Amino acid sequence: MESPDTVAIPIIPQGELIPVEEESYNHTARVCAIGPDNKLYVSMGQPFNVAGPDKYPLYDEVGIGGMIRFNRFPGDLDREVVAIGIRNSVGHAFNPKDGSLWFTDNQVDGMGDETPPGELNKACALGSDVWYGHPYYGGGSVRTGEYKDQKIPQAYADKYCKPQVETAAHAADLGMMFYTGSMFPKKYKNAIFSAQHGSWNAIKPRGARVMVTYLDGKGNAAKTEPFAEGWLTDMGTYLGRPVDVQQYIDGSLLVSDDKAGVVYRISYEGP
Repeated sequence: MESPDTVAIPIIPQGELIPVEEESYNHTARVCAIGPDNKLYVSMGQPFNVAGPDKYPLYDEVGIGGMIRFNRFPGDLDREVVAIGIRNSVGHAFNPKDGSLWFTDNQVDGMGDETPPGELNKACALGSDVWYGHPYYGGGSVRTGEYKDQKIPQAYADKYCKPQVETAAHAADLGMMFYTGSMFPKKYKNAIFSAQHGSWNAIKPRGARVMVTYLDGKGNAAKTEPFAEGWLTDMGTYLGRPVDVQQYIDGSLLVSDDKAGVVYRISYEGP
């Protein structure tokens, strides 16, 4: 909106974000958001359904299956891991009221259509001294098959941060944002909008909708419910698959759809 000229500056060169030997076709989304500290926060999904224990010393060190932050201009990178134990987050945002970090997390496949739940998380703190459950938990309190008979290491158990919201299994919660506009009714102020893309392999299709999560006076999740539906027919056919949600300059909501190849604008006109 300011200028047709754009400049792309490499902050982290290709091949240096993660070790080359860990590159994969799985969970390759690299969601970015600028935090209250003016640093860039990047989510990095781990490249397996459930990775083996031999991977986690490296993953925890570099932020795979977690989130990192760094200075967003070339020079002094000051890279830091701010979250571990995340399977694959494809959406994160900061609460404008208290600066807290929230993120969605896509959970383990192959455990059945109705388990484990997806997650909407609020960071208990920033740093590797907080752990969000993976790979010992497949989603919520459901243990993964690969680790169900193993005791959770005390170093993880002591710093476990539970999800704020458990969502429908395999609905694929992706992009999310806090609503700060004035177009929608007052109840939506500072609520979280999030996109559910829909399952890629569940026998009974689900998701394909936009959810809204209301927060209580303490800044925690109070209630989650569908906000926009209709992309999934009664016959189980996906007409569209929401990916991300963003607030437009007029306070309306933009929803991207990678099946229909469109962006929708949801607006409101009060009485």
